[in-house]
Amino acid sequence: MAEKLIISVSGLRGIIGENLTAEIAAQYGCAFGSFLGTQDRSGKDRLKVSIGRDSRPSGPMIQAAVTAGLCSVGVDVIDLGVVTTPCVGVMLRELGADGGIVITASHNPIPYNGVKLLLSNGIAPPPEVAAQIKQRFQDRQFSQVGSAECGTIAANDQTDRVHIERVLAIVDAQAIAAKHFKVVLDSVNGAGGRIGVKLLQALGCDIVPINTEPTGLFAHEPEPTAQNLAGLLDIVRDNAAAIGFAQDPDADRLAIVDEAGLYIGEEYTLALAAKYVLDRQGGTTAANLSTSRMIDDVAQAAGAKVIRTPVGEANVAHAMVDNDCVVGGEGNGGIIDLRVGPVRDSLVAMALVLQLMAAEDQSIGELAQRIGGYAMLKDKFSATAEQADEINARAQAHFKDAQVNSDDGCRLDLDDGWIHLRVSNTEPVMRMIIEAQSQASAQHYAEAVLKMRDEVLAG
Repeated sequence: MAEKLIISVSGLRGIIGENLTAEIAAQYGCAFGSFLGTQDRSGKDRLKVSIGRDSRPSGPMIQAAVTAGLCSVGVDVIDLGVVTTPCVGVMLRELGADGGIVITASHNPIPYNGVKLLLSNGIAPPPEVAAQIKQRFQDRQFSQVGSAECGTIAANDQTDRVHIERVLAIVDAQAIAAKHFKVVLDSVNGAGGRIGVKLLQALGCDIVPINTEPTGLFAHEPEPTAQNLAGLLDIVRDNAAAIGFAQDPDADRLAIVDEAGLYIGEEYTLALAAKYVLDRQGGTTAANLSTSRMIDDVAQAAGAKVIRTPVGEANVAHAMVDNDCVVGGEGNGGIIDLRVGPVRDSLVAMALVLQLMAAEDQSIGELAQRIGGYAMLKDKFSATAEQADEINARAQAHFKDAQVNSDDGCRLDLDDGWIHLRVSNTEPVMRMIIEAQSQASAQHYAEAVLKMRDEVLAG
């Protein structure tokens, strides 16, 4: 059975030629532009949207279609070219745009692409706004204009410079450069290679670049997980590098490999970056419900507070803004520092982790060991909304002593760990994330949940 086009708070995502076509992309551009036209624009004469794309071969086609849709409803378009998702967030605010669009399917394989929306504050639309845009798209409520009022298209090539300047402003670049770190950067032939290399050069690193050409023909499966990064592990070891960094195709996520060529992973990215910031500033941090308890441990050691949110970058970003958080993010390797922008940013993550290494004068492996860690299991499986609700209900009844959070699916906090069950925003699946103090305990919880799943799916 063909997959359905997914439209959620994360935007629109589908398979090229199957459920995502140029026509659909153009209509989605019309819907977003028409929505922006209904907002208070403080007397501006023309609407303006910044648009960029990752390196997928389908990117130019989808971008052209979305651009056509925007122009057809009177929106001027600023073309940023091949850039990262956080780059678009930075530039739309730099340019005073009314919104931003990223043509990307994030960590999904090459057949996928998508259209991610950002509002004028640089944050993805909250659920109620995303629902309005979706409704406009479905009902074809487009505010088409005549020839003389059509939007214009202009290119801007300043993205790398502006973004790097903002990242350098939050760290001590000279202190990092004095360490002459050897860094292996794997950009999986996505959008992050060019700007990632430039940032690391500005930080005085000795760079071993791999897969940094933005061909969109990913050298390995694009999600930066352990099983997909075997080549990076070998290259870090072979080059006696201090650290290895792995970006996803739109470079909003970062996974880490230590000096021994061991995969530390994405969960440690937030813990390490937050440790540097919280140890020095204290304050409040935000993370989603699927993020490791390591962030709680780091915050507690620094006398800081953690706010938990539903999964989704926009949820974390809004919580950070509302609570003046000094750092935040998600356990998928996404770091947000509002001084740079309210979008997950692998460049911010690289800079803060290198800053921590320089400031503490310890290797990344030693720093990770100091933080400690937990056993985490992640799985996903097909389930309808009704089946997901039933699985959640059975889990709550089974783990009756757990503390329940229902803000996003069902999170069950237990003495030695937690279980989070939720329907994905980006795939037609239910996700199961489990963390515990031991692998055996995590596996025990997983087996209990999977038994409930099998019973529900069997009807």
